[in-house]
Amino acid sequence: MCGIAGVVGQRADEGTLRAMADALRHRGPDDQGFWIEEQSRVGLAHRRLAIVDLSACGHQPMHSADGRWVLSYNGEIYNHAELRRRLEAQGQAPEGGWRGRSDTETLLQAIACWGLEAALAEAVGMFAFALWDRRERRLHLVRDRFGEKPLYYGWAGRDLVFASELKALRAHPDFRGEIDRVALGHFAARTYIPAPRSIYPGIFKLLPGCILTIDPAVAMPLSAPPEVGGAYRGVSLRRYWSYREVVERGGRDPIGDEREAMEAAEAALSAAVAGQSMADVPVGAFLSGGIDSSTVVALYQRQASSPARTFSIGFEEEGYNEADHARAVAQHLGTVHHEHVVTVREAQDVIPLLPSMYDEPFADSSQIPTFLVSRFARGEVTVALTGDGGDELFAGYNRHVMAPALWEKLSRVPTPLRTVAGRALGRVSSRFWSEALRMLPGHQPPHAGARLQKGLRVAAEARSAGDVFASFLDEWSTERSPVIGGEGAPVPDLAVDAGEVERMCFADAVGYLPDDILCKVDRASMAVSLETRVPFLDHRVAEVAARVPASMKVRDGRGKHILREILYRHVPRELIDRPKSGFAVPVGQWIKGPLRDWAEDLLDASRLSEEGHFDAAAIRRRWTQHLSGQSESTPALWAVLMFQAWLREQRG
Repeated sequence: MCGIAGVVGQRADEGTLRAMADALRHRGPDDQGFWIEEQSRVGLAHRRLAIVDLSACGHQPMHSADGRWVLSYNGEIYNHAELRRRLEAQGQAPEGGWRGRSDTETLLQAIACWGLEAALAEAVGMFAFALWDRRERRLHLVRDRFGEKPLYYGWAGRDLVFASELKALRAHPDFRGEIDRVALGHFAARTYIPAPRSIYPGIFKLLPGCILTIDPAVAMPLSAPPEVGGAYRGVSLRRYWSYREVVERGGRDPIGDEREAMEAAEAALSAAVAGQSMADVPVGAFLSGGIDSSTVVALYQRQASSPARTFSIGFEEEGYNEADHARAVAQHLGTVHHEHVVTVREAQDVIPLLPSMYDEPFADSSQIPTFLVSRFARGEVTVALTGDGGDELFAGYNRHVMAPALWEKLSRVPTPLRTVAGRALGRVSSRFWSEALRMLPGHQPPHAGARLQKGLRVAAEARSAGDVFASFLDEWSTERSPVIGGEGAPVPDLAVDAGEVERMCFADAVGYLPDDILCKVDRASMAVSLETRVPFLDHRVAEVAARVPASMKVRDGRGKHILREILYRHVPRELIDRPKSGFAVPVGQWIKGPLRDWAEDLLDASRLSEEGHFDAAAIRRRWTQHLSGQSESTPALWAVLMFQAWLREQRG
């Protein structure tokens, strides 16, 4: 795992490249490299975290054996040994033999022999890379299928710049740090900034599964991101892999037998775990005790030659500590388990680190425990497997179950009656609903009352199942955007030929997954130089999951049915069956208590009005209602607080 950066233009000099690379040192503490072609005014920079072939033979930027290609690469090609054997069998090994054992060299040779898109079609892995074609004098920027690895690009003055993180782009002398109001509006609604925008105008995120090709001879700065399949001013964007096509193809060829589906899914996931557990450094796995991470660990432990190392953290607060569940799963599987109970102070001490860690406003509060477990694991391992992606592929979020079920009931109620009742009941405080739900049997997840209150408000306005689903993703769904000059939440991408559950899973897989979940894990883990790997996002697993019908994913009011059945083969049912709670921390309580002064300072009405980004009255109203218990507004307020903290650091 590494950090990459580069410049095409006047500032393609070692001083600028070195400054950009220095900003990414945490992503690659083991080595650095630079390459400049003055004639073409292009420069590549690299910071290396050595995982495969720890020798100098893995140094980057790396040249292809034929001299045509230069690569600065961040990622892992898990099947690179197989690709080498195929190249050798075809008589296409490098002339003079391989220089080392790195997957970087394998990828370069595959590109040189098969072409870029053909090599990508055969590669199994996660990656973001910059590839300079010395013959055609063109730059290709490439991102993996699901967007596990980040890549930003845009213009600083007249120079094209790109990097793994925004902090490297800010190191360019001509970078301007203005705020994109549209992106900020999206952030306020979603708590993350959806691709292809970033917080800065003119700086974009490369979409997953895409190749961006730039011809420096004619390329001009763009004020808007290019359209997929389009070309403009020497810049073109095309897909080399489409998850939409995978989902639609799977729907046309579903697996009809549940046992057959279980066997196919387990086999594909087992192969992914086997491939991703290979490294020349210590490997472990995160274990929360939930379905996804437990499944990955169970398959990992079954294949490992020695007990797997697993890592989990717990919290002091009641209702947020899942360490007992993880410990029970680890004991049953026989892993070497490491557990750390986090104090309130330890968790709160992470908050000042977040603006720099995430580079742009990011407000999924599980960023805090993700960083803490990454830091904890880094004391023992350099690579950690995670369970991310299971929810999107196998319908694991509550909204995948609740939105279709809720709309099925709502659609029976006449719209005028539903509107009146929903608006009236939605005004009842979330505290009341929380107290009422506590009287019911069974465990109630955090913020259950707030979710019910929001559901009632949604019931008043929704006109389709898609509206219900979209409301789950929008923290201001029943109010006007609080961003002055901004827009509300972008419409989720439900445009896939599939059923309601599959459409919602698809929307999350191409939106929420790369822009929230994978971003969260990448920044938190790379801040401590830990590589995380995601077996569920092996594209072969995704292809099997797409053939599993919704009836095998959602059953008896719960998602991930087929994953549960696979896991029950390895772990007793009683260790797993419990309500989904997520990786949460009580920031909503903290900002009412120990973080109250910090929050009040950032949400000061005069400060908000002077800065001019937010409608101060709307923010203060939410804040007052949150403090009084009238409504639970933690995600919306955490987004504003994270922006304010980020803005303060930018100016400081």
